[in-house]
Amino acid sequence: MGVRSMATLVEAKEKIFIDASAALGPYRYGLPPHPLEIEALENAKNKIAELAKDVPIHVITHYHYDHYDPNESFYEGKKIFAKRIDSHINASQKERGSLFYEKFKDKAEIIYCDGNEYEINGIKLKFSPPFPHGPQGIKLGYVIMVSIEENEKLLFASDVQGPVFEKARDYIIQEEPSILIMDGPPSYFLGWRFSQENLEKAEKNLIEIMNKLDCRLILDHHLLRDLKYKERLHELYSLYGDRIMTFAEYNGLENNLLEAKRKELWEKYPE
Repeated sequence: MGVRSMATLVEAKEKIFIDASAALGPYRYGLPPHPLEIEALENAKNKIAELAKDVPIHVITHYHYDHYDPNESFYEGKKIFAKRIDSHINASQKERGSLFYEKFKDKAEIIYCDGNEYEINGIKLKFSPPFPHGPQGIKLGYVIMVSIEENEKLLFASDVQGPVFEKARDYIIQEEPSILIMDGPPSYFLGWRFSQENLEKAEKNLIEIMNKLDCRLILDHHLLRDLKYKERLHELYSLYGDRIMTFAEYNGLENNLLEAKRKELWEKYPE
């Protein structure tokens, strides 16, 4: 949808907003964001803020700026289920999470929720233990997944990059969601920060998930930064493409892969 975001508003008896933020990739192809990307980000942030102000429950799965924004005021007065900042966290996210706590500790109810379960007005909230932000041992830190269950179960898998880690795959299968929101592998980093082996692991794990679960899959975020995303996961899409959608497709919109098209945008619209 033109920006880096997994912002997901869940409407049940209580509204729940997961990772209510958006950002842009600072550089792709050696180029900064195009003005069309900046415009898309402004529109996305405005829409998120407008929706978020009336949502009583927020979830922060980790402290990357495309998943939370400490400069937003809509967190005030809200119940915030957040990734712990005292364990399974890298230095940069610990610093960001600590600053968020200092800013909002007297303005919101912050609940550190790794591995815990809650029930609010008949809605079951279950938070996973921390999982690596990608392959095991990655320096990007950890994320938590969240399951929301009322009449059906939605699982928001956050940034597990695929899942590339088998334990993340097993947790997803164990949860048995009917709707799975997944970030996909960062194939645009192939040969640099993400290996062909990890891409193959991610596809294999996604195929196993789809084989074992009768779920709909919203597959977006990292994967959609690659124009060839369907080619990268050819076997997955050939087997289960009828059950897979992007965020844009789920909302009845055209895919808008601005970051992946950044080089083309600067060539076509040099300002």
